Amino acid sequence: MIKVGDKLPDAQFNVPTSDGMKTMRTADVFAGKTVALFAVPGAFTPTCSVRHLPSFRELKGELKAKGVDVIACTAVNDHFVMGAWARQENVADDIMMLSDGSGEFARAVGLDADFSKFGMGPRSKRYSMLVKDGVVEQLNVEEAGEYKVSSAEHLLGQLT
Repeated sequence: MIKVGDKLPDAQFNVPTSDGMKTMRTADVFAGKTVALFAVPGAFTPTCSVRHLPSFRELKGELKAKGVDVIACTAVNDHFVMGAWARQENVADDIMMLSDGSGEFARAVGLDADFSKFGMGPRSKRYSMLVKDGVVEQLNVEEAGEYKVSSAEHLLGQLT
């Protein structure tokens, strides 16, 4: 599993935009920026939609005031689903949705999970991280089924 001080591995994301899907690599998203990244097991799932994504939407201003350039969400969902979720949650202009449809990034950082017992297949664990210029500065991984340390509130409290 990736840890604080590690550089993020190269991976491809499909990012929904108003002009359609845009393919981006890790460096395109993280190089030269401070990014608050959070990962959810799935778009439209209860905790993700009711608590996790809204925490980042609601604290966007405070995160930016503490030096965050980009707020990004990743999930092992295709870019159509991520785009629809962003539109429904009214975050398309505020949170960059990083579709990790094949789970390449989740596996590369060692934060993938098997949700087959829930009928969801391979997914990402729930976590948040602060990434500066591609290097992990904070990492908050939830225990299975929990939602505590991956919230925007927790990550905001870690920023100096």
